[in-house]
Amino acid sequence: MAQTKEKILQASIVMFNEYGIANVRLQHIADASGISVGNLAYHFKNKQTIIDYVYDNFQGIDKTMSSYYFFFENYRFFFTNMFETERNHPHIMRRWHQYTNRMILQIESRIEFDIQRDAFLPLKNQRIKLLANNIWISIIFWLPQRVLRGLSCDEKNFKKALWAQMTPYLSNKGKEEFATYIHPAIA
Repeated sequence: MAQTKEKILQASIVMFNEYGIANVRLQHIADASGISVGNLAYHFKNKQTIIDYVYDNFQGIDKTMSSYYFFFENYRFFFTNMFETERNHPHIMRRWHQYTNRMILQIESRIEFDIQRDAFLPLKNQRIKLLANNIWISIIFWLPQRVLRGLSCDEKNFKKALWAQMTPYLSNKGKEEFATYIHPAIA
């Protein structure tokens, strides 16, 4: 049962990242999970329940970081040759630009959500946008810069680099969550 729940959560995160929360239906998640909608509803009564579960604490962010890491690791060539690809394949880069814009908006939304639930310190809108952009830059360029410099690349250090950008903005509640859920895994 736990494996099915985890499969649903992973499929949901991938679909939410790809299409945005509003564009994903339970049927999409069920199909991506390889289960029926009824089975999905047994684990999560509706999409909001899935969203709440993912966003409940920083474990959702950490799982998303893992997804990004493995995506970038599997498609390393694209990111280490990004500028060449942009020059020679503009149709691919147009789609990439659309995806990255959605990605930045999702990071902003997550920061705003964590501010609302008192896990982040209050930030002004411009600071949220700057932080989201800096996190995005780290997500996109961490692996290529490590490869180009001949340094080792692993998920733990990738996560450390991203969390290092967020920890200065954690409230006391956020620091407790980080210490409980995240720090033991990346220390």
